[in-house]
Amino acid sequence: MNLRTLHKTSAIIVGAFACLHLANHLVSLAGVQEHIAFMERARGIYRQPAVEAILLFCVAFQIGSGFWLLLRGWMNRRGAVAWLQALSGAVLAGFLLIHVGAVLYARGVLDLDTTFYFSAAGFHIPLYPFFFVPYYFFAVLALFTHIACAVFWHMQSASLRARQLALVLPMLVGTVVSSLLVLSLAGKIQPVEVPAKYKASYPALFTSSP
Repeated sequence: MNLRTLHKTSAIIVGAFACLHLANHLVSLAGVQEHIAFMERARGIYRQPAVEAILLFCVAFQIGSGFWLLLRGWMNRRGAVAWLQALSGAVLAGFLLIHVGAVLYARGVLDLDTTFYFSAAGFHIPLYPFFFVPYYFFAVLALFTHIACAVFWHMQSASLRARQLALVLPMLVGTVVSSLLVLSLAGKIQPVEVPAKYKASYPALFTSSP
């Protein structure tokens, strides 16, 4: 198996978890406690030591192999879809690197339970939303876009119109899901009161003069 094949195989595992994770966040539209209840049931599967170790390995491999494939094919990439696939992959790799690192740091060093409140905290501290709104929005949109590009390439025998629809429709769905997720984390759909310990994990960007 070559690197690209291994990258695709790993993507299935990471993608399956990402879909479960997004479903968990969409449950928050019904309320934060519903989100946490769903998360506790899901954790019974993906936080099993063996499962989590495989998942973390696949995430690390996905990031490394993704960046390598991106750089290796930089000069040979042709067409809008090829560049869209590369750009969305780069956004995803960057997001995974930051997000998984932050979760592991919060769990291991800060002793925080990385629930909905961990992700939402950045939306409820002045100035941080300027980073976290595009951070989450474009990461989720990149996931749907990357999947759409993969489907587009696998539909070689289909008509051009069918391939275009396979590309555009997931991106439209991704836009809706991204918007709902950001609005949910920001507390614009359901009430969100972030506990102080989660807010305290963020450094103050500015300090007022005494």
